[in-house]
Amino acid sequence: MALKINVKVGGRNTVLENALLRRIPLLTDKPTIIFGADVTHPSPGEDVSPSIAAVVASMDWPEVSKYTCLVSSQGHREEIIADLFTEVKDPQKGVIYGGMIRELLLSFYKANKSCKPGRIIFYRDGVSEGQFSQVLLYEMDAIYRACSSLENGYLPQVTFVVVQKRHHTRLFPEDHRSGAMADRSGNILPGTVVDTKICHPSEFDFYLCSHAGIQGTSRPTHYHVLFDDNNFTADALQTLTYNLCYTYARCTRSVSIVPPAYYAHLAAFRARRTWMTITLIRDHLLWAAPEGLIKLSR
Repeated sequence: MALKINVKVGGRNTVLENALLRRIPLLTDKPTIIFGADVTHPSPGEDVSPSIAAVVASMDWPEVSKYTCLVSSQGHREEIIADLFTEVKDPQKGVIYGGMIRELLLSFYKANKSCKPGRIIFYRDGVSEGQFSQVLLYEMDAIYRACSSLENGYLPQVTFVVVQKRHHTRLFPEDHRSGAMADRSGNILPGTVVDTKICHPSEFDFYLCSHAGIQGTSRPTHYHVLFDDNNFTADALQTLTYNLCYTYARCTRSVSIVPPAYYAHLAAFRARRTWMTITLIRDHLLWAAPEGLIKLSR
């Protein structure tokens, strides 16, 4: 409870020592913002409820341990995030730019003493392999348009990584009795990476088990790099992702999913619960109130 309260009032629970000493490759060498994004969908049987998208972004550099969040509703069961960047033509004000990416970039700029991020690392949760090309086409374009709307010619280097946790791949130690290969529960050790044999023969992907399994068999997270303008080496991105898993604010151990994606998932889930509560209250008032006394728009 204290960990949650401290973070929600603006505190910081954990900081990577290598981040403070600026020893993390392709993170501490220049201002970097890390995004996490996820979309939660209605339960089966709900025909009209919207999907809820959440995007979080780190606000401190080089520590990358404080995050802020924006949420948005969109069409029923739409996976592509619609409000990453918006452009509206107003007859009086002209073109008005908006969207979650743009607003979070502005927040980073203000929080870091007018320092623009020169690098973007975007962890996208909840995307199946069949949607890779569609997500990359639309959401990468939205990121670039949001950046260029802030300043002409402003195009930071972007790395776009899909985070997949709903799969059936499991990793086992060759000798579960060996302390050098397995933990006390018989699972593989935290930090174990597999990027050959079971991975794509030509694309940039890897399995990372970043947490210690307490019970049962640990499920590694599958990271698939769809776009990499930062030219990460496999070791550099795997190390960065693993290090970030130790900065999750709500516990004192590493977690199974990189925290930006984890936070986005939690934010989208919380926003859905809030939307459901508001909808129930609204529908109850519409049913209970005498006609003409209360008018609520849908």
